[in-house]
Amino acid sequence: MKTKTLGYPRIGPRRELKKVVEAYFNGSETEEQLLQDSSEVRKANLLAQKTAGIDCIPCNDFALYDHVLDFAQSLGVARAETTQALSTVEEMFLLARGRIPASEVREKTSGRALEMTKWFDTNYHYIVPEIGNKSRFELRKNLALESYREALSWGIETQPVLLGPVSFLLLSKNPEEQGSVPLRRLVELLPLYERILEELHEAGASWVQLDEPCLAQDLTPHSLGAFEHALRTLGENKNRPRLLLTTYFGSIGEHIPWISDLPIDGLHLDLVSDGRQLEVAKKYWPQERVLSLGVVNGRNVWRNDVRATLDLIGKVSQNSIVSTSCSLLHSPVDLRQEKNIEPEICQWLAFSHEKLGELNLIKDAIEKRDAATLRSLDDSDRAQQSRQVSSLVLRKAVRERVATQGSADFRRSLPYERRAGIQKRILALPPLPTTTIGSFPQTDDIRIKRAQYRKGALSDSDYEAYIDECIQSTIREQERLGLDVLVHGEAERNDMVEFFATRLHGFSETEYGWVQSYGTRCVKPPIIYGDVDRKGAMTTREMKVAHSLTKKHVKGMLTGPVTLLKWSFVRDDQPLEKTAYQLAWALRDEVEDLEKIGLRIIQVDEPALREGLPLKKSEQSEYLRWAVGAFRLATSGAQSETQIHTHMCYAEFNEIIGAIVSLDADVISVESARSRTELLGAFSDVAYPNEMGPGVYDIHSPRVPSVEEIADLLRRASRVIPSERLWVNPDCGLKTRGWEEVSLALSHMVAAAALVRTELKQTSHA
Repeated sequence: MKTKTLGYPRIGPRRELKKVVEAYFNGSETEEQLLQDSSEVRKANLLAQKTAGIDCIPCNDFALYDHVLDFAQSLGVARAETTQALSTVEEMFLLARGRIPASEVREKTSGRALEMTKWFDTNYHYIVPEIGNKSRFELRKNLALESYREALSWGIETQPVLLGPVSFLLLSKNPEEQGSVPLRRLVELLPLYERILEELHEAGASWVQLDEPCLAQDLTPHSLGAFEHALRTLGENKNRPRLLLTTYFGSIGEHIPWISDLPIDGLHLDLVSDGRQLEVAKKYWPQERVLSLGVVNGRNVWRNDVRATLDLIGKVSQNSIVSTSCSLLHSPVDLRQEKNIEPEICQWLAFSHEKLGELNLIKDAIEKRDAATLRSLDDSDRAQQSRQVSSLVLRKAVRERVATQGSADFRRSLPYERRAGIQKRILALPPLPTTTIGSFPQTDDIRIKRAQYRKGALSDSDYEAYIDECIQSTIREQERLGLDVLVHGEAERNDMVEFFATRLHGFSETEYGWVQSYGTRCVKPPIIYGDVDRKGAMTTREMKVAHSLTKKHVKGMLTGPVTLLKWSFVRDDQPLEKTAYQLAWALRDEVEDLEKIGLRIIQVDEPALREGLPLKKSEQSEYLRWAVGAFRLATSGAQSETQIHTHMCYAEFNEIIGAIVSLDADVISVESARSRTELLGAFSDVAYPNEMGPGVYDIHSPRVPSVEEIADLLRRASRVIPSERLWVNPDCGLKTRGWEEVSLALSHMVAAAALVRTELKQTSHA
């Protein structure tokens, strides 16, 4: 038996990769230095796994920005239109960010960034390749081969990772045919895969990890046929390494019988997402072929219940591999760095480094029962038993509140049609009201002050006075720009989830528990270990300050229950629904407190609603039932005079448009600038009845759009949403941007709104 990981965190224990890439962005590192420094991070990742005794170590799982973008570039099809002659790194950042990092020669080079969306149901975002009708596949670079040879130079034998051909095409888009994936191009793509595999074989690679995660989704007969054709074509090529077909994030149990008939050497199953598929594999998968058992959770931080894992696995063949369920990309790096987590809670946890040890323990528990292994098993048992009875986990009053909630708790007192008229009279906003999503730039000075406060070098009163100054300057800048609905800027918030975690019972924060969200954007999800309720009012102090500084309306800003759930490492000892309702009650109390200080607009963000959707349609309605329910529970206590907003990130909304309508939010804002409002088609199809703010500029790119460009997007949006129900806002929060570009972009946005208002007025009088 061997041990394996499907991938390792790219960022480094202290976000070393983020720092070197951002140094390149700001011009303090050359491209050559960037490549050298990132190589050191890559080497450290491989050595960590080798030192831990992992038998099958992946390579080519690394990326400076995104692995899907890297692969698309290597095949020459990252974007349909051609780009100017650039280095590979320059082209990558142009495609990902819309601008090449600053340098004397190229600092003004910019263009349209590619669309970004969620990687299945995770909080990782990938760049969507654009494969147009005229795009031509060309193997510019064999990245897997380069990665394999690099690892060999360090004395490490690895298994190169390839994103499989069918999943690659299904995750791409054809920009010339809206809603279309370029699956028909498979016949052109397969020869390039064969060449990649042949070159790896010649270099000495014995195995290749062929990732086909889309197999875990609902598939059409056409897609299934594409999978069978691709796997058979690649498998029948004799001049190749052995292939480990790798799936994750869901079950492929129904596909195992026909996959077993294909010339594939190994199969990986994510048994964390569905352990039942193992019984199907034991029935159909030939024992002489390798079966990889994904039993260590790559997406959560809880210590493996080794006894339960052994019961699940049962008797296995000698060709079995004990593996992580998916790549550890989604897990923090090393628990040993954490010094402030409660010791009782810490014993329940395992980060990526600790998961390597869990793989070895499971292997040893199967193959041998020496004294050291038995001691480790006993320690695992004690940790599991401790969680079940801990007073840190169980809060009686919280459980009783959820148990006694009724149907009336999930409904606003008046329907939207009646609320809207009341709100329009009270708010008295102009047509096409302008606003932002919430956060404003988090400057170095803010971060320094926050760090000083965290370390005790700044008193409560001094820190609050500083935050109040930030709020005042943010309010004044928004007034200068002419925005209609203001926000306080969130200077006091390090993260939209972690901020609330510090103010809720049942959460624990980490110091170095970072995971990659996209590019250099890393997040530090808190850990929900127990029952949740408020420690006290969470946002009212800062919102009261902002409200007192202006005669304009200020939005209260809260993170919704599903997003708090999905963007945390959530407890696995009770159904997600129960935890979501606990979070909703805490937020409901906060909404009431914000109303008491005079706020009439409150935004409850749910960017993770689509992200949590199960991959299989048969499981989606149940998820949406309680996810929508949690949002409504959090917001339905609001008075009819209070306008409830929500916000959602990049997602394919078609699948959940009915649920979005059911949220009954008065106003929804969505990210849509990168797709040039293509995503609004779903809202048009259902004649979305409430108000809406489609994002009119992409905040993930430093590029500042022109007034006319924003105006054009507004005109497009007005064909989908009637202008009397249309809001004007950026795609997302502005915390990652700089003040200079933010002020310029918002001034363009306000000017564009004024321009389109005039056009609409002239049209109505014509």
